[in-house]
Amino acid sequence: MDELPIGRRVAQWRIRRRMTQQMLADRLGKSKSWVDKVERGVRALDRFSVIQDLAEVLRVDPVVLLGRTTPPSTATGAGGVDPVRAALARYDFTPYDPDCRPAPPVVELSRRVGHAWLTYQHAHYFRLLRMLPGLLADAQRAHAAQPECAAGLLVQVYRVTSSVLVKLGEADLAWLAADRAVTAAGGDRLLSAVAAIPLAQALRALGRNQLAMAAALAAAPRITPMPYDEGTLGELSVLGTLLLQAALAAARCDDRRTVHDLTDRAGGIADLVGEGHDHQWTCFGPTTVELARVVAAVDLGDSEDAITRHGHAVRRDQWRRLPAGHRAAYLIDIARAYLQVGDLAAAGRALVDADRTAPAETRSRPAARTVVAAVVRGRPAAAGVAHLATTLGVA
Repeated sequence: MDELPIGRRVAQWRIRRRMTQQMLADRLGKSKSWVDKVERGVRALDRFSVIQDLAEVLRVDPVVLLGRTTPPSTATGAGGVDPVRAALARYDFTPYDPDCRPAPPVVELSRRVGHAWLTYQHAHYFRLLRMLPGLLADAQRAHAAQPECAAGLLVQVYRVTSSVLVKLGEADLAWLAADRAVTAAGGDRLLSAVAAIPLAQALRALGRNQLAMAAALAAAPRITPMPYDEGTLGELSVLGTLLLQAALAAARCDDRRTVHDLTDRAGGIADLVGEGHDHQWTCFGPTTVELARVVAAVDLGDSEDAITRHGHAVRRDQWRRLPAGHRAAYLIDIARAYLQVGDLAAAGRALVDADRTAPAETRSRPAARTVVAAVVRGRPAAAGVAHLATTLGVA
């Protein structure tokens, strides 16, 4: 199967998943004619965002569609995703566990939730996976015992769970965790908006970009604080983050006008919030808005614009202060832009820089393997890229 054209591989995986061309087209938001032309090789698949969308719908690694062997997942089995899946499958949320231990104090739980978020932001994803089953169970018991005090913490636990599962390519499970966050919010204005952030992320990971945009925009108007003051910076950060999530989903839908409108609105809010904050664990500010503009431009196919903006964005003082996971994820996206303009050397440098910044980001994110595979196929790879490709199992 590795020797087949990419269109034939799409057709074979579609048949394996028992989908018709129309079913695949509907899930991608495309026409049946578009799918038919892709499978026959009449229409080229030259945008990596489209390859990633196809891979997500077909439930395969993008590298497989490019003709490479998928490396064994390191996120399954003991200490990986399976215990998290088991924790999410529990519905008997009671204040006591089978050993009759009481729910943990809210102060202690708050400290652990903060530690979980720091672990996520520093891209220690597999360490976080080991923490999550116990944290989920304790947050659920605390919420059962003191719903008015622990609801916010439970929402954040579900949110960080969803976020790391998206990173590891477990989009279906991420959606479940995000949906649980929405339920735990219980109609609270701010908590519902916070829960909509992972929901939009999970829907984008599933290729449901229209739904992702709708979910983010539905939550955004509920938190438009007036007047703007120091006490509302957290709400502003959540609002701006929702607008950016909607903009990234709009980019996947090729909706340029909406992308520019939403990023401009987010930019205005970011100017009010300022740099260097991490309200509600969003890291929202002017620099994150500019990075989102770059990523949206990549997904829209405006690679030259993305590369130009990238040069300015990484010269900002705040760039180096962003969490390692955020910076590494962004560098993988800018590598896609370099790849689209044919600058394989620059794409390789961005990937190596991402791996140095946060190795777990490049070694667990399917999009990273996709870009690495394309770089090593296109030319003799530099030593750093060749080593990374070997590590990822795509050499």
